[in-house]
Amino acid sequence: MRAPTHPSPDAVIVPANALPRTCDVLVAGGGPAGSTTAALLAARGLSVVLCEKERHPRFHIGESLLPMNMPIFERLGGGLREAVEAIGVRKHGADFPAPDGAASGYRTFQFRRALNPTPPHAVHVRRDQFDELLFRHAAARGAQALESTRVGELAFDATGVDATLVDADGTTHALRARYLVDASGRDTLLGNRLKLKRKHSRHQSAALFGHYEGVARRPGEDAGNISIYRFGHGWVWMIPLPDGRMSVGAVCRPEYLKQRQGDNAGLLARTLDAIPDAAARMRGARLCGNLHATGNYSYACTRAAGPRWILVGDAYAFLDPIFSSGVYLAMHGAEGAAELVATVLAEPSREAGLQRAYAREVARGLTAFAWFITRFTTPALRRLFAHPRNDWRLEEALISMLAGDVYRDGGVRWRLALFKAVYALTALGMLPAQVRDWWQRRGQAAAAFVGGTTGQDHV
Repeated sequence: MRAPTHPSPDAVIVPANALPRTCDVLVAGGGPAGSTTAALLAARGLSVVLCEKERHPRFHIGESLLPMNMPIFERLGGGLREAVEAIGVRKHGADFPAPDGAASGYRTFQFRRALNPTPPHAVHVRRDQFDELLFRHAAARGAQALESTRVGELAFDATGVDATLVDADGTTHALRARYLVDASGRDTLLGNRLKLKRKHSRHQSAALFGHYEGVARRPGEDAGNISIYRFGHGWVWMIPLPDGRMSVGAVCRPEYLKQRQGDNAGLLARTLDAIPDAAARMRGARLCGNLHATGNYSYACTRAAGPRWILVGDAYAFLDPIFSSGVYLAMHGAEGAAELVATVLAEPSREAGLQRAYAREVARGLTAFAWFITRFTTPALRRLFAHPRNDWRLEEALISMLAGDVYRDGGVRWRLALFKAVYALTALGMLPAQVRDWWQRRGQAAAAFVGGTTGQDHV
């Protein structure tokens, strides 16, 4: 399959006076969800306007993809999978800390051991390159792609939406669309305007992350692993990137970030220093940019769709990224959204039923990951990840989840349900440790002083 021929960057900058007054679909947001939806709809012959408020390339976190992303790239066509592989670092698995005293300091869950046939690898990418690649791909498929353009006012009626597009200098353009796809990411365009957005009541986090040079990688085939570490206030990731870079970040309770003294780089360094294996890998490393802090990590909207609109990816929900699920959930949802929109435009009477089915499908994937995320730092789940067992092929089912195989079945679902039962029994057997862990977290939260920020800081 030949590599895709993408237009030059200027080829997707559509001046306002060249835009149509009407289109079939307006897509708000030029990240993975929006670009995927736009490419699929444009390939069906629909007129699509794709708006990105920033200009590519732009920094974004979330660099680790899942094996189940790979078939989506193939379905998008045009040699996109090969293009993504060319800008990525191959990822054969994910590693987690081994129990104390183990010969190796980590355990690798290799994707080739998944329960059902699954691509044996994924890739890590720099999101500025990856998101731009998908955006140009959507333009090459026929979407009218605009950068530095945000979606402003919206007015819905029974047959579509009147939108105001606003470019970088404030110039406005009126557009009538038959359908709106909100792929605005954590901006949650409709989630905020329709007051649908709700913070995750059980799992609020903040994150502090940056790109480093000189971080030691795992040996051999494990060199591309994403490495996950736990610490007293949360967890840490290490994601190998091209050009010798490593994305390093800590996800923690907001109270931990508020207690920082000094700058963000110092707090991240102290956090890593407190984890012996992570500290050893960071010895001699240098921060080379993209230092950010952000808060309010987990949320969901109360509705996924409504008359003539649909939410895709992070515009609907965002989970703590422990298992690198974000891009896959966004692109899988985009495939479903594109199918829904194309069908509804041809058969409007089917909209409500298709939207209910879409919401159930999206919720199924989110729920599968959320169960593990909300328990990840508990003593019981730490033990199960450190001492994996494959009785009833439970470990293989767990690897299927880590690979993103949460929508098919093939025996994965009942095994994950059984794993949850094993977790419950393990937690019961470790009840004193579970209670101590809960009490410690409660005490840490109570001790945090009010102040600080969980907004955005940049280097």
